[in-house]
Amino acid sequence: MPRLAVVRVAGDAASARYLRTIRRECEQVGIACDVIELPQATTQATLEHVLRDQSADPAIHGMLLQLPLPATIDAALATRAIDPRKDVDGVHPYNAGLLALGRPALLPNTPAGGIEILRRYDIPIAGRHAVVVGRSAVVGRPMALLLLQAHATVTIAHSQTPDLVAVISAADIVVAAAGRAGLITAAMLRPGAVVIDFGINILADGSMTGDVDFTAAAEVAGAITPVPGGTGPVTNVMLVRNVLLAARRQRSGQE
Repeated sequence: MPRLAVVRVAGDAASARYLRTIRRECEQVGIACDVIELPQATTQATLEHVLRDQSADPAIHGMLLQLPLPATIDAALATRAIDPRKDVDGVHPYNAGLLALGRPALLPNTPAGGIEILRRYDIPIAGRHAVVVGRSAVVGRPMALLLLQAHATVTIAHSQTPDLVAVISAADIVVAAAGRAGLITAAMLRPGAVVIDFGINILADGSMTGDVDFTAAAEVAGAITPVPGGTGPVTNVMLVRNVLLAARRQRSGQE
């Protein structure tokens, strides 16, 4: 049976809810899910030791370090303690390097889910102009690389991009990954543009919204993902798929 180990540091209620979702989806498809929960006062050294120890267990095929982590812990350093063959979140520098080179790798689940949505709905990517708004290492940058591999012409926009409206209005595909509620309005979109919204923003009333003004943008866009219920569920499926892929590779002796 493929087995996923999730390591989390206590203290974040949202990550605890996400963990329940992961466990449920793993169980539905026959993947075992072990949870190693550490106290909030866990040190960097202890966390890295646990990650290395779990990674060394041949019965475990996938490793997931749940974020966010306490401010006292360097997440980038911690992820390096994970065996890259078991890095089912695609965050280890080894897998990031393979992605940048266009070689097969365990991909970050969120951007991989965005590409999967485009493919499942038969939305052409090759030859299209895609604008990715956001340059984070876990969503914006890998999404841009995946679009490039699919032969799109890609522009990455960010906080220092002048005239963001002009950049977005020229796009056939708009990817929102900036983490700013309502950043992209309907007036910025070319009629018929496809919008993938990765934004997750919690408003004062506790509701969740994306980076795109969904209601107005849906009147202009050719296709658009809602928040919640759009890219999130697909991200979870990509995680499960990565666990299965990692298990198959390890059993066959592939790197």
